Amino acid sequence: MHHPMTPRMNEEIKPTRLNPPARAAQPSAASPSAPAVPAGPPAFDVKNLCVWYGAQQTLHDVTLQVPTRSVTSIIGPSGCGKSTFLRTLNRMHELVPGARHSGEILMLGQNLYSPEVDATVVRRRVGMVFQKSNPFPTMSIAENVLVGLRLNGLNDKALLRQRLEESLRMAALWDEVKDHLGRPGTSLSGGQQQRLCIARALAVKPEIILMDEPCSALDPIATSKVEELIHEIKKDYTVVIVTHNMQQAARCSDRTAFFYMGKLIEFDETRTIFMNPANPQTEAYVSGRFG
Repeated sequence: MHHPMTPRMNEEIKPTRLNPPARAAQPSAASPSAPAVPAGPPAFDVKNLCVWYGAQQTLHDVTLQVPTRSVTSIIGPSGCGKSTFLRTLNRMHELVPGARHSGEILMLGQNLYSPEVDATVVRRRVGMVFQKSNPFPTMSIAENVLVGLRLNGLNDKALLRQRLEESLRMAALWDEVKDHLGRPGTSLSGGQQQRLCIARALAVKPEIILMDEPCSALDPIATSKVEELIHEIKKDYTVVIVTHNMQQAARCSDRTAFFYMGKLIEFDETRTIFMNPANPQTEAYVSGRFG
């Protein structure tokens, strides 16, 4: 018998009314644990975003705001458009032949897709950490961290050394590698390699960090270290993370967006999404009845 709360795979889902927090809102006295919303423009203001790869539409009319200096998780089953959405935030989806979009994305108040905006500059301002750690195999640990700075023309040895240590400390890796900086990046463990990639992203001082399932290939101890790192860097950075691990979303994020079949179904504070979602489809997913 089909459970009334469980979606059939071909069922059309009507998105619930979005409830992104107002820019100047403050947590109420009744919910002291609710995260404060930073003043000023959101990190991303996404309006009616649609994305196609060739004739196939993968995102449908997505609208939401990502606050600054916070962690926003994107959850949903495989194929729901999570990674596509993430890639629109630094225009990486444009690297796929046949990709096109409609709608608007403002980053800190600036139109990300304005003709005068250089996609290369966008990707410098919006760093990316991928599902599989990808240190450059021919480079040392130090060279992996500094490669972006060198490509940007920075050659001051003292400043490079300073940024190297700063980035590795922020990635909670300095104490583990400081005596072995000349070793290949690929000599590190899987968890260390992922933190090395995070250090590489942080070295160029982006304003926003995107993470596409950064812990999916890691063991629980390495996952815990990456989650601690995410919690630390949100003091200075906006983090958007795609994850299949709902417990991770609950642990790490301030707000969570649930996607299904290319649509944003619900977006709210993480506590609300997991404890009292407004949409029955969200409740069915977070309670494990499908996905």
